[in-house]
Amino acid sequence: MARYLDIHPEDPQPRLIGQAVALLREDGLIAYPTDSGYALGIQLGNRDGLDRIRRIRQLDDKHHFTLVCRDFAQLGQLVHIDNAAFRAIKAATPGPYTFILPATSEVPKRLMHPKKRTVGVRIPEHRLVQALLAELGEPLLSTTLILPGETEPMTEGWLVKDELDQLLDAVLDSGESGSLPTTVVDFTSGAPEITRYGAGDPARFE
Repeated sequence: MARYLDIHPEDPQPRLIGQAVALLREDGLIAYPTDSGYALGIQLGNRDGLDRIRRIRQLDDKHHFTLVCRDFAQLGQLVHIDNAAFRAIKAATPGPYTFILPATSEVPKRLMHPKKRTVGVRIPEHRLVQALLAELGEPLLSTTLILPGETEPMTEGWLVKDELDQLLDAVLDSGESGSLPTTVVDFTSGAPEITRYGAGDPARFE
């Protein structure tokens, strides 16, 4: 049964954030709200958690997982960014965008696209997520919580707990999350290519 943590949306309680991070460090799997719906999150080294996420979302090995970062400095350690991409991504973060870029050696190979050696990265604009990342001290391996057969992410914490109670270790709820998934922008070829239209305004990349 998943633990349910009711966290203040403007001033996240350090005690509850600490409990969530402790679960992550014990190879736990959490569901948490972001500026683009709910997401599933684990620590980078959590192999069992990765398998659990794949089962919940029925993902194949070509799925781009996302490394959720606290700031641009952390993001820059994980992916290779040229000058043009740097300026465009910097201007759009934090926000509801996921960027596909070539991964650096800091990223475990099992998290990359098997052929392209790319990975998704993003910096959400959400107080709970920022508090979580600050306490964890490293990026969070994540994917949007879109259930099989659905096209939009889950947005209500109590529904997440009701639906996935036996499959998660904790559900974090701050009473607010976006209702659309991120806009995904692929910079693999050098020029931006929008591969999913979502919450982020696509105009800046078209």
